Amino acid sequence: MIQTGPCPEAIRRVLMVTGLSGAGKSSILRILEDIGHEVVDNPPLDVLDALASRAEAPLAVGVDVRTRGFEAQAVLSALARLRERPDCHAELLFATAETDVLLRRFTTTRRRHPLDSSPKANPGLTAAIEQEARLLAPLRAHADLIVDTSDLPPQDLRRLIETRFGRMREGESLTVTLMSFAYPAGLPREADMVFDARFLRNPHYDPLLKPMTGLDEPVREYVRQDPDYEAFLGHILAMLELVLPRFVTEGKKHATIAIGCTGGQHRSVTLVETIAAHLAGAQNESLLQDEPIVVMHRELARQGRSVWRWARAPRRDTLHEPLRTDHS
Repeated sequence: MIQTGPCPEAIRRVLMVTGLSGAGKSSILRILEDIGHEVVDNPPLDVLDALASRAEAPLAVGVDVRTRGFEAQAVLSALARLRERPDCHAELLFATAETDVLLRRFTTTRRRHPLDSSPKANPGLTAAIEQEARLLAPLRAHADLIVDTSDLPPQDLRRLIETRFGRMREGESLTVTLMSFAYPAGLPREADMVFDARFLRNPHYDPLLKPMTGLDEPVREYVRQDPDYEAFLGHILAMLELVLPRFVTEGKKHATIAIGCTGGQHRSVTLVETIAAHLAGAQNESLLQDEPIVVMHRELARQGRSVWRWARAPRRDTLHEPLRTDHS
């Protein structure tokens, strides 16, 4: 199944940015401000509709446990209201990092965690980080994009945010995002094209393969053995050969190609990885030459098992100058 959807220019874009303290939310908001977003950090949730209505540029809203009356469900309800508006395209970005990385960042900067109410500096830091992770778990589970900054250099964080949410300058190329997802968790709202892989044989029912993912070779081999796999892959690549060069010709700056299956763990991941390798290695004029290609596995990221990577990183001469950023 192939689905396509329009992306009206008049739609107001709203990005809610949340995540663990110390994982980079403030850095992400600064980058978004640099690339033309109106940024509001920790406003009362009941004013979001008004902010979205009045914004004259894409709107980025920071939300975290410091927000007055913070409750994860209240944030999700506010996000749902924005998504119900026909004039609004709302997304949720979640910033995270490993606990040991967060501990090191707080220790280095000597900042107090917002949930650490102990009288001495950070004596209950580990407990505060764990408490915050529990409070924010529902937001992570519903995030459109999860950014793990544990091993992410500041310049790569900037690249990711610019290519995903920025308006590229004249002459800059198309950025292609290849995303795997699970149908029960909902279609990716930003997808330009969607392919349905649920008809392929499912490794979920093999006890040895069930805990693995499409990043593991035994799962990939199992999926490839489906008699219709090669034909399906060939049809997807043929469609991309037709469409992606037209996107470039027409000046489109971002294209998200999404492949879904039931769990978003085996079949869709296998196909996304295979297509990414094919596009990144394409050397003919009918496919992409040096356009950036991002690989994202939405459900794996929500489980904390994988995040994103460049199949082909942007050329440095297409990037803005990097900001100094400490993932604060």
